[in-house]
Amino acid sequence: MSAEHTVAGRQYDAVLHLLDRQIIDPDKRLVAKVDDLELTRREDGRWAVSALLTGPGALGPRWHGRLGDWVTAVWRRLRPDVDPSAGRIPFSDVVAIDSAVTVARRREQLEVDGFERWVRAHVVDRLPGGHHEP
Repeated sequence: MSAEHTVAGRQYDAVLHLLDRQIIDPDKRLVAKVDDLELTRREDGRWAVSALLTGPGALGPRWHGRLGDWVTAVWRRLRPDVDPSAGRIPFSDVVAIDSAVTVARRREQLEVDGFERWVRAHVVDRLPGGHHEP
């Protein structure tokens, strides 16, 4: 199913122009990748993108079968939250769609990299030579 959305007067095909694109902040720093989309039904009955979803919690369910189930299960097990949810960026934060999706807020303000921070703190930093100052 494809949802269309309008940004700055242009209409976009959500699957073609959003899925699997890099998300960058106003400083051109990588934020995440668009792993899935949250859709809502408008009053006219058409679907519209309401949020960009990121991380293994969004990507796992897109993959059917055992691989998707495994990715989701591992992600859930490694999360400290009881009921974790995928990273979510409201579509109202999107300011441009090109080869990447540009959002208005900075990476730190979006708080969608929780899984990556957890993996760095609990896995990568414990490896010899894995700890690097930002």
